[in-house]
Amino acid sequence: MKLQLDKALAVFDIEATGLNISEDRIVEIAVIKLNPDGSREEFHSLVNPGIPIPQEVVDIHGIDDQKVKDAPLFAELSPKLMAFIGDADLAGYNSNKFDIPMLAEELLRVDDTFDLSHRKFVDVQNIFHKMEQRTLEAAYKFYCDKKIENAHSAMDDTLATMEVLFAQLERYSNLEANVDFLSDFSKGSGLDKVDFAGRLARNKDGHVVYNFGKHKGKSVEQVMQEEPGYYGWFISEGTDFPKFTKQKLKEEVDRIKKSKYEEASPKKFTDKLDALQNKYRK
Repeated sequence: MKLQLDKALAVFDIEATGLNISEDRIVEIAVIKLNPDGSREEFHSLVNPGIPIPQEVVDIHGIDDQKVKDAPLFAELSPKLMAFIGDADLAGYNSNKFDIPMLAEELLRVDDTFDLSHRKFVDVQNIFHKMEQRTLEAAYKFYCDKKIENAHSAMDDTLATMEVLFAQLERYSNLEANVDFLSDFSKGSGLDKVDFAGRLARNKDGHVVYNFGKHKGKSVEQVMQEEPGYYGWFISEGTDFPKFTKQKLKEEVDRIKKSKYEEASPKKFTDKLDALQNKYRK
């Protein structure tokens, strides 16, 4: 079954210095952009993370400090990378939990205003886990009857991810070959996440709630009333929440404040002022 595209889909994979979205950095990124006309474009680059790459991570993907010493910093690479991706939707393997949050964090770190919030995200791993419950290597063997020769090489993993997605569309008749459906289908279970890390979510009533810790399940507005300092602590430099999470929380708090301001409209203020003036005139 051919993938139906209204706009481009960028299948990508990231290798990094580790798995901590807030602290680790990208060391390699590969993108295959699938265009609606059936053509493909490729982008691949090593990235100098600006921090040492731990040996235990080097043992996994084979990228050490020496290999990236002459590679561009992400700040240097990001304009070219994001120009290549353009307005494409994004797909990857475990990308909703790792690759997309990591990319968003790196973009915010270099003050790149590139908007990721209005895109569809297809997570091939989530589709796979809902159907078969396996790893990428097993998925590649199961769906494509092939072995990944260089696992944890970003381009090889990207190629494998793309082929697995195509094979999934061929195998499962209940999968629609369009990004809107695949994005919805590959979302994780539970509340609708507001941020990539899942620290904030939207409940069944549409309210943004904290999705962890002592205030789990409580709306941001409720916590603002019960513990006003919690928001300040959350977004402070001393916490390791991802920058994207902090940004989404700030947007929600700003929305709440704006809504409260609009409720207290100038007319209501004027009416109250007139009432007070009339009271003291008497």
